[in-house]
Amino acid sequence: MTKAKTGGKTQTKANTKVTKAKPASAAGRTVTSSKASKDAKSAAASALSQTPGKAEKKPGKKALTAAAKVLGDKKATKAEKSKAAGTLARAVSRGGK
Repeated sequence: MTKAKTGGKTQTKANTKVTKAKPASAAGRTVTSSKASKDAKSAAASALSQTPGKAEKKPGKKALTAAAKVLGDKKATKAEKSKAAGTLARAVSRGGK
């Protein structure tokens, strides 16, 4: 992680980036809030359905290796195998390693 000096404080590069989780988190709070209006809840729910999730990110080398091991494991559950197959499929569909 690279570090940048900003006004005497050291920040990591990851802290300086704006994440997509913040708007989604705010929308999630709006949907579950008892004080929010029906229109606000509807708009927040719509925003949540359109935000990209973790599936947008291409899996890395370690994730692909772990997924392959799960698929080869005879003791893995059906859910674990399904998740691993999805990880590998995502890598292939996005031009994986």
